Amino acid sequence: MTRTRDYAGLAVFIAINVAVSALGGWATAGSVGTWYPTLAKPAFNPPDWIFAPVWSALYLMIAIAGWRVWRRGGREVRLALIVYAVQLALNLSWSFVFFGARSIGPALVVIGALIVAIVVNAVLFRRIERVAGALLVPYAAWVAFAAVLNAALWRLN
Repeated sequence: MTRTRDYAGLAVFIAINVAVSALGGWATAGSVGTWYPTLAKPAFNPPDWIFAPVWSALYLMIAIAGWRVWRRGGREVRLALIVYAVQLALNLSWSFVFFGARSIGPALVVIGALIVAIVVNAVLFRRIERVAGALLVPYAAWVAFAAVLNAALWRLN
């Protein structure tokens, strides 16, 4: 693989994740300053300022993981990248359901599917490239925490 193609591939994976992040941010914009602050929150709810830096780091790791697997090529890579696309779509869907539609219960269903997709993606990535699989572990952990938070918000509201 040429260096130019390699770096172009990385740029594409970063751009995809930036787009997912931006669309998710667009979905949340109308609720973050209005509806979300009115919700009863559990004691373990993190401060609002933590979400942007955590998600920025996670999206970068997700992009690098996808790129590292893409570089390998082959049939197994295609399946892993399909699951990668599914988990990104579910990630984006959660923002639209939770913040856009302000539907806490249905968002819990979406985030449950998202966790499954991330775990499957991490396993498939690990079979192809160990580092790529490991890069998805913090993402899975954060989304698992977010699912617990989502469930608590559903229960409290």
